[in-house]
Amino acid sequence: MGKQASIILALVVINAGWMVFDGARALIVGDYVTPKSGMHAGQLGPWTYIVKAAGIDPRSTIMKSIFVIYGSLYLLSALAFVLRIPGAWTAVLALAILGLWFLPFGTLINLLVITLLFLPGSRIQL
Repeated sequence: MGKQASIILALVVINAGWMVFDGARALIVGDYVTPKSGMHAGQLGPWTYIVKAAGIDPRSTIMKSIFVIYGSLYLLSALAFVLRIPGAWTAVLALAILGLWFLPFGTLINLLVITLLFLPGSRIQL
């Protein structure tokens, strides 16, 4: 596995791994990880504004499930990418684009993944 693929994998593991963890925890415990004190105590991130605009309650079971399913698919596609499975480049790209709504954390990471995918050496497999 090349350096570029390793960085892509690490970025996806950080982003998607968090989403799987936080979504699964929210399904089990009842809520996402939020600050316990301070100005933002109990509040979710700015991504909630986008989700609400789409008509989804950020704390609903549907949204928690979306976190787990999306994160799992993204992790699997990144694994397929590093294993050079045909079509994985496209899957990682699609999931990175779909994850841009996860402000601010996921947006930044997904922009980095998209950029790295288009740099020479990422084996574009359409």
